[in-house]
Amino acid sequence: MPKIKLIFPDGSEKEFEKGITPLEVALGIGKKLAEDALIAKVNDNLVDLSYKINEGAKIRIITWKDEEGIEAFRHSTAHLLAHAVVELFPDAKPTIGPSVEEGFYYDFDISHNFTPEDIKKIEEKMQEIVNKNYKVERLELKLEEAKKNFKNNHYKIDLIEEFNEPTSAYKQGNFIDLCKGPHLPNTGKIKAFKIMKIAAAYWKGDAKNKQLQRVYGISFPEAKMLKEHLHMLEEAEKRDHRKIGKRLDLFSLHEEAPGFIFFHPKGVVIVNALKDFMRKELEKLGYKEVITPIILSKTLWEKSGHWEHYKQNMYFTRVDEKDFAVKPMNCPGAVLIFKEKLPSYRELPIRLAEFGLDHRHELSGVLSGLFRVRAFTQDDAHIFCTQSQILQEVSQLIDLVDFIYKTFNFTYHIELSTRPEKFAGRIENWDKAEKALYDALNSRDIKYKLNPGEGAFYGPKIDFHIKDCIGRTWQCATIQIDFSMPERFELKYIGEDGNKHTPVMIHRAIYGSMERFFGILIEHYAGNFPLWMSPIQARVITVADRFNLYANSVKEELSKNCIRAEVDAKTESVSYKVREAQLQKIPIVITIGEKEEKKNTVAVRTLDGKVKFDVKVKDLIKKILENIAKKEDKFFVDL
Repeated sequence: MPKIKLIFPDGSEKEFEKGITPLEVALGIGKKLAEDALIAKVNDNLVDLSYKINEGAKIRIITWKDEEGIEAFRHSTAHLLAHAVVELFPDAKPTIGPSVEEGFYYDFDISHNFTPEDIKKIEEKMQEIVNKNYKVERLELKLEEAKKNFKNNHYKIDLIEEFNEPTSAYKQGNFIDLCKGPHLPNTGKIKAFKIMKIAAAYWKGDAKNKQLQRVYGISFPEAKMLKEHLHMLEEAEKRDHRKIGKRLDLFSLHEEAPGFIFFHPKGVVIVNALKDFMRKELEKLGYKEVITPIILSKTLWEKSGHWEHYKQNMYFTRVDEKDFAVKPMNCPGAVLIFKEKLPSYRELPIRLAEFGLDHRHELSGVLSGLFRVRAFTQDDAHIFCTQSQILQEVSQLIDLVDFIYKTFNFTYHIELSTRPEKFAGRIENWDKAEKALYDALNSRDIKYKLNPGEGAFYGPKIDFHIKDCIGRTWQCATIQIDFSMPERFELKYIGEDGNKHTPVMIHRAIYGSMERFFGILIEHYAGNFPLWMSPIQARVITVADRFNLYANSVKEELSKNCIRAEVDAKTESVSYKVREAQLQKIPIVITIGEKEEKKNTVAVRTLDGKVKFDVKVKDLIKKILENIAKKEDKFFVDL
């Protein structure tokens, strides 16, 4: 039997017989890998574990730890769902069933609406199919063969005619579905799943077509993982930033401006606290803050490349019979400011920061509170430097991102995205930019995930994905190297040799969208913000009206020290007022009665429910200011 040499991801090589399958390769490495294997990648193509390796040499076994593995697992579960629905409802016509970020779905054309009882039956039937552990087989079909197999489903015929070429299908038991694959080797691999919701959908997303029923689900290789996921969803529901934002009077949403946020006074306090924190850190690093216009000419956006690559997401207007666009990004404005002077190499790097208001068109169906909006403020910065300074600047930015995120108790992982198919600029500059990012990460021994072809149109990037307290990840910070825009705008600096040179431009954001980051923080803290961020840091409550004068004097002392405080002098019981303060997530509740007034002290209660009596106001102020300066996560009564 002829031999073929396989190369593994770590660079090692090993010979196998020609025609060996990925599953057999996995078995040769170890039983555990074979058990965990879902699909494989052979010569950059995703394939089934039964695929015969007859040519080519690179192989990677894909498990649940890989994104491709999760996608294949959940797409296989979509087939499992369709199999169950067709067995229970023979008139149902399956249409499409992809994996999506939140799990998977399948759209059905069926004569009646699914009920909760139907969902229970479908889940039971899915489990029955799992227990039977059907082998999943790939079928290669010629065009006419495919049409014959799916002659009773005009949706599949529509897809086949759209492909207009030989295609493939997958068979498990007596169920066959049109699909390019790859798929799990058997139905028994799917250990845990749940149908999450039912929604309406249209064939190919066109409202002119017939309305279908979309069944959403989630699946995992272990029951424990499903249980943890459902618990996370319960926690997320409790922490929904839209509900907490309304309850704490932070912001509101209105039909008069869909996708635009109305920040209330308390919400503005938090946004300003975030900005002040960032500004102080940037000042230490030599950043200069700028403000650029919201509306800029069409010619500028054409020159920057955004018109070609981004105009479908932009808003437009006409002024003095000329075309203008509302900015979706801040970079061209920073470029124009840099271009006002011809700096010396001694002045580089020039770091320009901006809390820029951007507008991007989003479809109404995807708008979601603070997470998906049409107008947002970005904590942007653009660094103009020499090529020799890139490594130093990127390293400094990584340190800054690390410091900012640790302040909020976020852990994170990093992803490096390289040149996409459609890109601006010269390949040799892209190669230099990508090498600079590789070197910055590798020189610091930072682990990262590589995303080939996922960079911005103007340059490669490093993205930071933070993890919140219930395990969800969010992409926020980004560092992007850009050789293209400085060339487009003919930016120059005077080099050490006395000649003009083109600088490199580094785009970076840390919070990303201030609105989105605010929403993440609301859910991360469940509204229990650290003291330094809290809109009201202390509330003074009185036992009776006769103590109002002393209460107001305490509040004034706090205010003199820039501590955000207020007095609750309502004629309600102390327990009622304490409860109300706790519902408003106020970190410090100061109670004043006869004993406190006589001793010139206060009683202090914190959100952990502990109370400290006989606290001197000056000691309390000192403790609060220390906590704010250190940006500590909690405030405890340990005076």
